[in-house]
Amino acid sequence: MQKKGYRLQFMSSKIRDLMYKTTFDPKKMDGNIILNLSLINKKDIDDVLRIFNMVISSGLSVTPYLKIISEGESIGDLTIEKGKVGIGTVCSITIDGVLLKAGIPVNPKLGGVVQIRNGGPVRFTDVLTYVSTTVDPLEILMSQGITSVSEMLRTGSGKILANLREAPMIARDAIDICLSDLLDAEFSGILEVGEPNKRVLDVPIERDHLGIVVIGGTNPMAVVQEYGISINTSAMSSLISFKEMSRIEDIY
Repeated sequence: MQKKGYRLQFMSSKIRDLMYKTTFDPKKMDGNIILNLSLINKKDIDDVLRIFNMVISSGLSVTPYLKIISEGESIGDLTIEKGKVGIGTVCSITIDGVLLKAGIPVNPKLGGVVQIRNGGPVRFTDVLTYVSTTVDPLEILMSQGITSVSEMLRTGSGKILANLREAPMIARDAIDICLSDLLDAEFSGILEVGEPNKRVLDVPIERDHLGIVVIGGTNPMAVVQEYGISINTSAMSSLISFKEMSRIEDIY
């Protein structure tokens, strides 16, 4: 029975809320970013950080910045329980918030699995639109065990997590400037920027728009899972000041 006052919130609505609350300025390297939060067993921390370092150095993450939350510490409404460690990473939807703040009416469309062949993206093989689910698509797809991120790291071919957003083609110059600023701030997760009115990785784009594909912030977690290590990830967990994040080489 549905509880009185309970309201379903689809991911598209949650994403809009978080985008408007994102205040990160890539030029100042300051402001609030959207955080993915993963919980692991404390005993696995060294193995997990080694995997994260491998994935991040390979370019399969949004940024090289992390936050470690120790047992007993709190983040948002969550207190890390005994025997656990929290690892916060930058969610790729932060990029949408930055584009929005630059006056670009970006529309996050879907999350999915992208086939990589010989180091290059080929197509989306599995997708879930944000308007059709109340759970983050990348969380769902990661739980299905259909990624092969670790294989892609070894061989250059495999399946990784990514998401797609659309933006008006008239804003192309502003998009290029904004993405360049993000790249300077080490937000290096841009996988592909499509041409106006052209399909992007085999996904159709709305007329007079272009598609932007960003590597999913949950790829490091997918590799941890592929290695058989227990990890529980909550994408788009909360907002946090970027100043609280640290580069992985300063942690590991």
